[in-house]
Amino acid sequence: MRLLYDLGIFLYGVLLRCVSPFIPKAKQWVEGRKNLLRHIDQTVEQGQKPIWFHFASLGEFEQGRSVMEQIKKNFPREKIIITFYSPSGYEIRKNTPLADYVFYLPEDTAAHARKFLDIVSPKFAVFTKYEYWFHYFHALQQRRIPLLMISAIFREEQLFFKPYGGFYRSILKKVSYFFTQNMESVHMLKWIGITKAGLAGDTRFDRVVELPKQLQEIPEVQKFVGSHPVLVAGSTWQPDEEHLQSLAQQHAQWKFILAPHEVHREHIDALSQLFPSSIRFSQLNNASAEAMQQAQVLIIDNIGMLSSLYHYGDMAYIGGGFGVGIHNTLEAAAYGIPVIFGPKYEKFQEAIDLLVLGAGFSIGSAEELQRVFEALLDEEKRKEAGHAAANYVQQRAGATQIIMKYLETEKLLDIQEDVKS
Repeated sequence: MRLLYDLGIFLYGVLLRCVSPFIPKAKQWVEGRKNLLRHIDQTVEQGQKPIWFHFASLGEFEQGRSVMEQIKKNFPREKIIITFYSPSGYEIRKNTPLADYVFYLPEDTAAHARKFLDIVSPKFAVFTKYEYWFHYFHALQQRRIPLLMISAIFREEQLFFKPYGGFYRSILKKVSYFFTQNMESVHMLKWIGITKAGLAGDTRFDRVVELPKQLQEIPEVQKFVGSHPVLVAGSTWQPDEEHLQSLAQQHAQWKFILAPHEVHREHIDALSQLFPSSIRFSQLNNASAEAMQQAQVLIIDNIGMLSSLYHYGDMAYIGGGFGVGIHNTLEAAAYGIPVIFGPKYEKFQEAIDLLVLGAGFSIGSAEELQRVFEALLDEEKRKEAGHAAANYVQQRAGATQIIMKYLETEKLLDIQEDVKS
């Protein structure tokens, strides 16, 4: 199985290099790894023993962000190094002030793992939710460097729990401690012989619960919204956008703020055609009051605003549910508004919880979206759903403090080094 794993890593790299001339994200993945270990070696100051955080992509970064913020706040002398697997994480957060160094993760080979750890020599490593890399985990274990998995969550259908999943179970057994999102995950790990695990919750709650408190108003958006009711659609893909077009046509009195997952020029141009009565955020400063009033749809043609946009919404629609899976529902829920999403949500515990609480609503077609939307036009029902969403977020915050307590108890952070603020 180890040989098949190594072959899979090799072939995946070959595939991305073959398609990179034609696919921008593949090109970024490939270009970002050219002479990468040499670049890391020339950049990282030796002897610092930083804390290594690894994230698959942008979503996982936001999930682990609260832990990094607490370390920076309470232990400002600690150095942090971040690695990303995906360009969508690295390109957006490569200049984050939370880290001293940000890199792509070299491909998971034995040689790369040894060289990376030789250069970085981390104090301990933190991986978020998933990303189980055999060679990195093995090299960390050999060097007795603690490896923590935060916001971990497991499902019965994963390879770890199959009769033929022994190799993948061996990867899990290299983790020093799992902080899980739910008790089911703790029980599943125990079932395969892993007892170093405990319930902490999802660290995303600690991040999103602060969003309404740290809100920065966006005057241009406020002018666009005016006194109209608003639906904010976040991280949308083409199927989501087609359903929303039908909804917008039938509810002209509503304003729609559309923040697509992809903001490259071709997609933004296509959205402008799909929504003729739209205006782009980049055009707002030069738009007349009449143009603002006539536009029903605001297309967000940049990245980084979405978490603030939900403040202007009376409802939220979260994209991705007609593809591989829905995006972040918690940012919208934190603002106390009902959340609508597509049918592929089963891998996301928070979406399941929101549905049970009557704060979230899953739709499978434009017709179902229309029915849910019309039901939520009832102000009392909308407020009840929004109140349930906000309470859900507030009641589940606290995972970060559990993790920090562990780090201090296990003396992974030097308590004497810094005075806590």
